[in-house]
Amino acid sequence: MQTKAFSELFPLFSTASPETLEWLLSVVVEHEYPADRAVLMEDAWGNAVYFIVSGWVKVRRLYGDNPVTLAILGRGDFFGEMAILDESPRSTDVIALSQVKLFSVSAQRFIQTLFKDPQLHHRMLQLMVRRLRQTNVRFQRRNQPPAVKLAHTLVTLAESYGQSTEKGMLIFNIPPKDLADVTDIGVEDTGKIMEKLESKGWIKVDQAAQTLCLVNIKQLAQLSAHT
Repeated sequence: MQTKAFSELFPLFSTASPETLEWLLSVVVEHEYPADRAVLMEDAWGNAVYFIVSGWVKVRRLYGDNPVTLAILGRGDFFGEMAILDESPRSTDVIALSQVKLFSVSAQRFIQTLFKDPQLHHRMLQLMVRRLRQTNVRFQRRNQPPAVKLAHTLVTLAESYGQSTEKGMLIFNIPPKDLADVTDIGVEDTGKIMEKLESKGWIKVDQAAQTLCLVNIKQLAQLSAHT
C-alpha cells in the first residue's frame, strides 16, 4: 500500500508526516480473520494497535456470561489504543463480524511514533475525544423513542463506514442483537423497527450478500434528529 492510500484510508494518519507514514508501512503486520473469530480477548495485555483495512468488527464486554456489544467499527477505524496508552489489560473483546483484514503496529513502535510526530499525537487525541463525545450523545439519547435511536445508529454507521452506491449507502447487515446493544433498545423492538423501515422503502436488506442499504438516508437522518 502506498503512503497516500494509507493516509486516505485511515483518518488517524491524515496529518502524519510522509516519514511517519513510510515508517509505519514498513513495520505493519497484516492479519486476516473469518467472521465470528475473536481478534482480541478481554484481560489480554495490550501489545498492539489494530487498523481495519476491510470488513467489520464489534467491540464487546462480558457481564458474567452475557456479552454486550458496545460498538461497531468498520473500514478506516482502529482499536486497541487504550490498553497500550495506559499499559493495562484490555477491558473489552473484539470479534470479527465479517471477514476482516487488519494492520497492526506493536505497542512500542506506535508509542515511539506518537512521540516523534506531534501532528499524529494531536490527531490521536482528537479522535479519542470524538469517541467520548459519541458516548455522551448515546447517553443523552437513552430516553428517546427506539425508532429515533435506531435511525441514529444506522445513519452514524453509514456516515462513518458506508459505501456510496447508486441505490444508497451500503453497510454490513449488523446482526439484530449487536444492533440492539449499540442502540440501547431491545432485540424485539429492533426487529420490528427494521421491518417497518424496510416496508417504507427506507432500507433494503440483502441477507445473501450480508448488506444493508440505506436507500433513503435523508429520511433516516430526519427521524434520528427527532426529539
